[in-house]
Amino acid sequence: MQPVDALRRIAFLLERAHEPTYRVQAFRTAASTVAGLSPDELAARVAQNTLTELKGVGKTTAAVVGQAHRGEEPAYLARLEAEVTGPVAAGGAALREALQGDCHTHSDWSDGGSPIEEMARAARDLGHGYIVLTDHSPRLTVANGLSPDRLREQLAVVARLNEQLAPFRILTGIEVDILDDGSLDQEDELLARLDVVVASVHSKLRMDREDMTRRMAAAIANPHTDILGHCTGRNVTPRGRGGKVRPESQFDAELVFEACRQFDVALEINSRPERLDPPRRLLTLAREMGCRFSIDTDAHAPGQLDWQPFGCARAEECGVTPDLVVNTRDAAGLLAWVAGRPG
Repeated sequence: MQPVDALRRIAFLLERAHEPTYRVQAFRTAASTVAGLSPDELAARVAQNTLTELKGVGKTTAAVVGQAHRGEEPAYLARLEAEVTGPVAAGGAALREALQGDCHTHSDWSDGGSPIEEMARAARDLGHGYIVLTDHSPRLTVANGLSPDRLREQLAVVARLNEQLAPFRILTGIEVDILDDGSLDQEDELLARLDVVVASVHSKLRMDREDMTRRMAAAIANPHTDILGHCTGRNVTPRGRGGKVRPESQFDAELVFEACRQFDVALEINSRPERLDPPRRLLTLAREMGCRFSIDTDAHAPGQLDWQPFGCARAEECGVTPDLVVNTRDAAGLLAWVAGRPG
C-alpha cells in the first residue's frame, strides 16, 4: 500500500468509527502533503527522518508514511483494521446488500470535508453504482450553501468527473432548505436541471405544530421535491464539538406522510448515528401508510458513506422491504422514478 493510500484509509476508518474531526483531518492533511512530493523527495525524507518538517505531517502520520514506504503494513492502520472494520450495526444486511447508491451526500463545496471526486471514489469502493451529490442551498450560510452561480459551476465539475469515473455516476442534486412558508431555497430553473432534490428543514425547528405541518406539506407538494430529508430534525446525541441533543420537530405525521404518499416523495431514513431520523414509531407509521423511502447517509466525509447499515437495521425492524426503497434501483431506475413522479 502506498503511503498516501494508507493515510486515506486510516482517515476513512476513523470517520466510519465517528471519531473526532480533528483526528481525521490530521491524516487527510498529511495525505495531501505527501501526495505533493516527488518519489525522490519522499524517499529522501523517509531515509533522513525529516517528514515532520513538512507542514501537516506529525510524528504519528510520519510513522505511517515511513512504514508504508518500506512495504510494511503501518501499525496504526493494522490496529484500526482489527478494531473497526466489522459491521457498524447489527441487522439490515439484506437491505444494505440491495442498495445501489446513496441519495444524500455532501462535499467540501458546502460543509463536507472532502472533494467530490474523493467522495465518489469512496462510494464506488463500497460497491455503489452512484451517489447523489446534495450540497446545501444558499440560505444555509453556516454550511457554505451554494449560490445559483456556484451550483452551476458544480454541475460542470460533475459532468467532467463523470467522464473520468464511468460507469460509476455522480448524480446532480441538492439538499435544499425548506423555507418558512414551504418554498424551496433555490431557483426553479436550477432545481429542474438537477437529477434528485432532497428537501429538508434546517431552521425554526421549534415552529408551531400546525405551521410546521403546513410548511412541510407545501414543500412535499412542490414538483421539484423528490426526497424529504431527516423529517423530525432531531439529534439523539450531540453532533461535533459543542453539539447538543435536539428534540423532534412537531408536526402532523399522518398528514405529512399522506402528502409523501400522494406526491410520491420518498421519506428519507437518515443513517447518521446522531440523527437516526425518523424515529421507529414514525418510520413504522410511514410504512403502514404506503410511503416510499430512501436510505441515505447524509455523509459529510468518505468514511461516513459506510453508515448506511444504521438506517438499514432500523428500516428492517420497522418492516421496510427493498421494494419500498428507491435507492435499491440502479441509477437509470432511480432517474426513471424521478421522471415519473407527479408534477
